[in-house]
Amino acid sequence: MYSELLRLCGISSSEDDVHLCTSPLYHTAVLAFATDALHGGQTVVVMDRWDAAGALELVARHGVTNTHVVPTQFHRLLALPDEVRELADISSLRYVLHGAAPCSVDVKRRMIAWWGPVIVEYYGTTEGGGTVVTAAEWLERPGTVGRTWPGAEIRILDDDGCRVGNGTPGLVYIKLGSEPFEYHGDPDKTAGNRLGDFFTVGDIGYVDDEGYLFLCDRVADVIIAGGVNIYPAEIEGVLLAHPAVADVAVVGALDEALGERVVAVVLPMPERAADPSLIADLLAHCAGHLARFKTPTEVRLVESLPRDPNGKLPRRLVREQVRAATDPAPG
Repeated sequence: MYSELLRLCGISSSEDDVHLCTSPLYHTAVLAFATDALHGGQTVVVMDRWDAAGALELVARHGVTNTHVVPTQFHRLLALPDEVRELADISSLRYVLHGAAPCSVDVKRRMIAWWGPVIVEYYGTTEGGGTVVTAAEWLERPGTVGRTWPGAEIRILDDDGCRVGNGTPGLVYIKLGSEPFEYHGDPDKTAGNRLGDFFTVGDIGYVDDEGYLFLCDRVADVIIAGGVNIYPAEIEGVLLAHPAVADVAVVGALDEALGERVVAVVLPMPERAADPSLIADLLAHCAGHLARFKTPTEVRLVESLPRDPNGKLPRRLVREQVRAATDPAPG
């Protein structure tokens, strides 16, 4: 997989390369990329735990040429003090793959401005994939996760299983590989995500006229307020562009009138006081960048969010916490 992605982007690897492993090896992509590097005779540097400044130090110390990261790690790197980023020696990096979770346009644009054209994004799942996009392609089409690689095929279907036109969001279906798979002990889930030779993991997206895929969100995370679909990832991207936000999860709280309302759960940067002025600032920021119906009705400040070591944020857990809270809905 790793070698194939590199080949598709015109990148060659050699025994002189050094791979930095930034996440736990029980993650499918992390393990695949690390073992591919080992099979190619590369040196593999494994971090004990993720630390943004520590990662930069390891890149400089070992002359790291390639790595695999997730968007949360990009955000942590960008949050480092300016002097740390300016002094960081990243000249050895030749390619940096990222995936596993959505990356906001603002975060990725800033990373490309800092690290240059070495950043390559892919979209795939443990079950199969997928698409790939270089930094140059992405800058021409901000937000895309790329076009399918050889042998892969993607279809965008509506709720009735019919294909939709370019530019129209629908459920993303990926063609099964040569080896069919099953979810262990869950035949209903296996059957439920299949449509002929294609499967879905519940992502919503659309394809443009050139075949580039854009993801909107997971169908299970879509907020429906007054009959209108609202994609949390878009709102999270706006909030992550605010300098006081370290992390964020946007979920739907129950609302008697609308069905659901938009709630942003925000982890502030350590240096920013978690007080009412910050909440007002964030609401104003959203109002200036989002349509009124997408703007959060409430911002809750927290001390942590339940991201796993691979950078994935289970919005379900956040949603349950928000809905279980006793705070009355703002009137």
